[in-house]
Amino acid sequence: MPDLSTNSPSVPSDVIELQEKFTTSTAKNQLQMLPQLLDAGLPGIEILMAWLQQQRGSKPTTVTGAVYQALYQSELPPARDYLERELPTGMIALQSSRGIDYTNLQKLLAQQKFEAADKLTTEKLCELAGVDAVKRKWIYFTEVEQLPAIDLHTIDALWSFHSEGKFGFSIQREMWVGMGKNWDKLWVKLGWKNGNNWTRYPGSFTWDLTAPRGHLPLSNQLRGVRVMSSLLSHPAWEEVGS
Repeated sequence: MPDLSTNSPSVPSDVIELQEKFTTSTAKNQLQMLPQLLDAGLPGIEILMAWLQQQRGSKPTTVTGAVYQALYQSELPPARDYLERELPTGMIALQSSRGIDYTNLQKLLAQQKFEAADKLTTEKLCELAGVDAVKRKWIYFTEVEQLPAIDLHTIDALWSFHSEGKFGFSIQREMWVGMGKNWDKLWVKLGWKNGNNWTRYPGSFTWDLTAPRGHLPLSNQLRGVRVMSSLLSHPAWEEVGS
């Protein structure tokens, strides 16, 4: 990994200048500069790899998520080699209190395969709820409170990290609380309802980052408000603000 704190002859001066701005800018400006670094080719990729390496061990942010995604989607071999060598399971700790494996969920989200990730999220929630939930393929609202906070945080962090902070349970809860826990307003804001008409699954949902904030995951939306209410009221979210 090159030391980009000095003027390496392999890196054009304008790219070095961009790197210096990137490391000292606000998150908003860093996101705006990301396309410029990608357009710079391999020197830009090297800058992003070096920057991401420096962020390891720090709390993941919207910018680290965007940089990770940019490297993951890059067609340049050094980017993919770096991620496979240094971050084989991504930047989110895949913690589970019940031995649930979230590796495939991380991969689907990294690949931006949001519809498949949404289905797998439901499967993981069923695994957490128990054998009966796995058999029926959905969870009762009464089972939600027993879901471990550690696992909910892992699932939520994966969704948020790989969506530039746009998707996840905590985002949905923040919106719900901000609307005075008014479900009718929330459904419309999430893009789950248009007037009196519920969004039809799966074709009418938006499975990419053009979706409304909080649009995903669906969280058993088709099963009604009680599951959603239990999920957004889970004690896990008290730890990240009310």
